[in-house]
Amino acid sequence: MKRFKHILGAILMAGMLSAVAAGSAFAEDDITKTFIAGTQVNGVIIGGKTVDEAIKALQDSYSNTYSLTIYEKNGMSEKIYSGDIGLTTSVAPELLSELLARQNENGRVFGSNVPINTELAVSVSYDRERLSQKTDSLSCITDQVKTSNAYITAYKEGEDFSIVPEVYGNSLDVQRTKDAIMQAVDAGQSSVDLSALGVYEEVTRTSDDPTLKKLVEDMNKCVDMTITYKIRGNDEVLPGSTIVTWLTGSDENGLMGVDANQVYGYVDSLKAKYDTAGTARTLTTATGRQVSVTGSYGWAIDRDKEAAALIGMIRTGTAQDRVPEYSRKAASETGNDWGSTYVEVDLTGQHVYMIKDGALVWDAPCVTGNVSKNYTTPAGIYSIYSKERDRVLRGEKRADGSYEYESPVSFWMPFNGGIGLHDANWRGSFGGNIYKTSGSHGCVNLPPSKVPALYDLVYVGCPVICYNY
Repeated sequence: MKRFKHILGAILMAGMLSAVAAGSAFAEDDITKTFIAGTQVNGVIIGGKTVDEAIKALQDSYSNTYSLTIYEKNGMSEKIYSGDIGLTTSVAPELLSELLARQNENGRVFGSNVPINTELAVSVSYDRERLSQKTDSLSCITDQVKTSNAYITAYKEGEDFSIVPEVYGNSLDVQRTKDAIMQAVDAGQSSVDLSALGVYEEVTRTSDDPTLKKLVEDMNKCVDMTITYKIRGNDEVLPGSTIVTWLTGSDENGLMGVDANQVYGYVDSLKAKYDTAGTARTLTTATGRQVSVTGSYGWAIDRDKEAAALIGMIRTGTAQDRVPEYSRKAASETGNDWGSTYVEVDLTGQHVYMIKDGALVWDAPCVTGNVSKNYTTPAGIYSIYSKERDRVLRGEKRADGSYEYESPVSFWMPFNGGIGLHDANWRGSFGGNIYKTSGSHGCVNLPPSKVPALYDLVYVGCPVICYNY
């Protein structure tokens, strides 16, 4: 009987031990599915929670507690909360599973060597339109005081120019500010410092700037200045009373601001009055006819160069005389701009005349462009731009490398592109109506015996006037 009791006791003890062992194994298995007590991820406590429970805890924490503090100028700050923009977050489950596995590497008996405070990447999701609307409503956007540099007042009749002091406001680059806030939310940052980002406009010129003070002095001098244009024997006076109405304070470079539209308008008025290039003029021909001629030859003020020069003169604040910049010049500043020495090409009468110092010194019959083939020599006022000896004149180059024509000449005096005066030893007669059906390709053909004298009389720049009547 005793022996049976011992055997029964042993069996009961073995069963109890087995039950305890089984319970311990079950408990240990449950523990490995949860994080070690005190574990924090990104400041959120997840100890004792499973991966799924930890994900929910992190989502709830960010969605309920996230905020972005915007530090502004002069110690001001504003906040954007997660609820303002519908912000939600999530941590990738695999990152949390990896963290739990690391905690379980050494088991729960001896403890894990993994830090219990961990930072993991967070995926942020929010309504971008709501963030944009919230940003637009921030006082740093809506309550801006414009920062501005010191500047000089615009012209007011009867008043001197003066300096308006600078303003230290809080105006900023709105788009850069909105971009910085969005980037901070995307990154899950808790704050953004607008001053550190340099989005605020800064004062770069103050009222005590010596350059600005000198500038206002020069502007006030302009009322007494005059600019006198010397244009081909005429004086055009630009008075200070007009100049000061063009001044606009200081420009972005700190120079005296001058209204370019007003300056160009004035230069255009000079061009309208004094330019001759491109205008119709009257020529009294060698035979006494009055003909109207036009062409690119003549005087032409360079609009852009003269406008720039005029602005520069105004900025000096001192009176001065001025000869304008010309894009084209002619032989004479008075009377007919071609002066008293020039070549006449009578396209109707087929004759060329050389006038020197107002007197006829040379003439000869000619043959001009073939009318029947549309090679008519164009009328107009031109000038000789080159003198050459022993030149071969060539037509269009053909596909086989040959030329439409090749004409050797001894004297070549071009005045209108490829059109020029030259000898034509292939012709037996000149003048009359030859040009109508058997004329040149546009050039003015002359008798070989007459050309050397003309070549000696003309010069590069010599006017050539072609006309019909």
